[in-house]
Amino acid sequence: MFGLSPLNAVLILWGVVTGILAVLLIYRSTIAMKEDDQLFLDAAQVNMEREQMEVQSRLRRLSPYTTVLAAASGLLLATSAGLWIYDQIVRPTIPQ
Repeated sequence: MFGLSPLNAVLILWGVVTGILAVLLIYRSTIAMKEDDQLFLDAAQVNMEREQMEVQSRLRRLSPYTTVLAAASGLLLATSAGLWIYDQIVRPTIPQ
């Protein structure tokens, strides 16, 4: 893989996945700013209710992606730690 060690490849992949996760979480937080905890609406404010339903729908659609990316990021971080430990055990130390 272009002369990359497995540890470097996993760390690059982890960086990409975590970067995408960070962008997705920022996007999610900007959507969540528009969400209200409680709404007291009368019949004339149906538009606000529809807007809040759309915000909730968008948040529900993003939820699986954030969960999968967070799990993948954690798994890749654990894998890179395992590869680093394995590399430290296998690589002979050179006394100076």
